[in-house]
Amino acid sequence: MTTTNNIADKIASEQSITKTQAKAIVESVFKKIASAANSGEETSIPGFGKFKVKDVPARDGRNPATGGTIKIAASRKLTYMPAKAVKDALNS
Repeated sequence: MTTTNNIADKIASEQSITKTQAKAIVESVFKKIASAANSGEETSIPGFGKFKVKDVPARDGRNPATGGTIKIAASRKLTYMPAKAVKDALNS
């Protein structure tokens, strides 16, 4: 599993900056993506992919413990669509 600290460590060594600076940059990028999603905006990172918000309508579901029907409220979710370069890298 890759963590924020792992990403920051790799960036710090590649860019000759401190780990603290690299971690601040990584966290800032994630916060900007989350902030854009919160306002309903799409975030596109060329060569990596797109993050966008999708509305999920309310629906009926089942309680697995009782088997009874329950209402699942409408919600929003963040989706990711990888860029062609990422898809190609995964499938090569």
